[in-house]
Amino acid sequence: MEPIIDAHGHLGDILHPNGGALIDKLGVTMEPVFDPTAQSEARLHNYPLPLARLSYRLFPDSVTRAERARNATATLENFAASMDQAGISFGVCLPVPPYLVFEDLAAAVRRDPRIIAFTGVDYGDRDGGPGSFNDPTAKLAADVAAGARGLKIHPIIQKISLASAETRAAVESFAPHRLPVLFHCGISSYYLGADKAREEPRYGGIDYAEALVRDFPSVDFIAGHAGLFEVKKAMKQLSRFSNVWVDTSFQSVKRVRELIDAFGPERVLFASDWPYGNRPPAVQIVRNACSGDRGLERRILFENAAELMEIKG
Repeated sequence: MEPIIDAHGHLGDILHPNGGALIDKLGVTMEPVFDPTAQSEARLHNYPLPLARLSYRLFPDSVTRAERARNATATLENFAASMDQAGISFGVCLPVPPYLVFEDLAAAVRRDPRIIAFTGVDYGDRDGGPGSFNDPTAKLAADVAAGARGLKIHPIIQKISLASAETRAAVESFAPHRLPVLFHCGISSYYLGADKAREEPRYGGIDYAEALVRDFPSVDFIAGHAGLFEVKKAMKQLSRFSNVWVDTSFQSVKRVRELIDAFGPERVLFASDWPYGNRPPAVQIVRNACSGDRGLERRILFENAAELMEIKG
């Protein structure tokens, strides 16, 4: 079987404090909710972009409830079963401090070496409460020494602009390690009701991403989800930067082909965003986009991520 690296996935609860406690739970299943993402996956996300965007705008709470239900299934048991089901060789796991941190993922790696753990930065309280951002240089170096293969930034959940001084300090601190920085790219929401104050969806915008990648040309960046519904804008504004890769999560066969054309086959990475996305349809989308070109399949499903994250074996 050809090897596959899923370049974007999650373990644990990335939305609530002490999210690592979820990882070791057993027998967790998804609560029954209306799940628009599952319906879209059944069609390999093959909806006209305006129609797909409109459905998410008309039923935002339904989408968010389903996302939260999926988030609550992110156990190691379920992660491993999903990898087995889809034939995944290695799965990247991304933290979102302060809810889910590198130490949580490092413990999971010791139980399942197929996991590729990234590290993250705790920016402190973004609403003016106790806690503040501290120089992350020593912590990032320690995490890389402990096996971290990249840095994850989630501007929406962490409520930190990619153009902020704190984000730039984190990227500058991580740059000497010559490993990729993956940031969430695309406007989305994760909370309901009063909890919406805990997020900042606009920070997922492409303009913030463009400013960051432009100012750090020697750092390799991965634009998570290729911008989601802003994929056309991401292609237009980010493809001209040779230090930007994109992952395929939630994009259709047509969009993946467009991403390959825009960024080149060497800068497109397969990803599912498990548990927010299911792996079998994500794999099928890439295979269909490659139209039987086995060399292109191998590059997107495995080689690009292996080279970028220095995965050996």
